Amino acid sequence: MITPQEMAGLFAINTQMIKSQTDGLTHADSVLQPPIQGNCLNWVLGHILDTRNGIVQQLGQPALISEAQAKRYGYGSEPVCADGDDILKLEQILALLEQSQQMIDAALANITQEELDRQVQTYMGPKPLKFYLNLYYRHETYHLGQTEILRELALASK
Repeated sequence: MITPQEMAGLFAINTQMIKSQTDGLTHADSVLQPPIQGNCLNWVLGHILDTRNGIVQQLGQPALISEAQAKRYGYGSEPVCADGDDILKLEQILALLEQSQQMIDAALANITQEELDRQVQTYMGPKPLKFYLNLYYRHETYHLGQTEILRELALASK
C-alpha cells in the first residue's frame, strides 16, 4: 500500500513534468487548439487545476479557484478556443498548480489513517479518501500525457 507521503511525491512528479512541458511556452501557446478533436493546453492544465482544487478541499485546505473558474475547466466544459476573460492565464495556472502541490504536501505529511478512510463523494459514489486520491492522481496522469502533444503543437507553430 502506498503511503500518503509517497502519494504526495507522485503528485510532485506530475507537477515537475508540467513545469517541464510548459517551459518556454507562452499563454498564447497554451490556447492553440489542436487540429483534431480535443482541448488546448490551457484547458488541459486548467482541468488538472480544477481536479487539484477538489483534492485540496477534500484534504481540508481552502479552494484555489472560484466556482466559476472550476466550472470553466470542469468535465464537459466548452473547449478553450481563444484567449478570453473567462480563462486563466497560463502563468496563473502554473502558479496555482505549484501552490496546490505545497498544499498537498502539507496535508499528506501528517494525515491519519482515520482521515484516509473517511468516505468522500466521487463520481462512482462514496469512496474512502485514499481511493479518491489514487483515482484523481491517475486521472491527472492521463491528462499529463496530453501535454506532450500540445507542447509539440505549440513548438511547431512558432
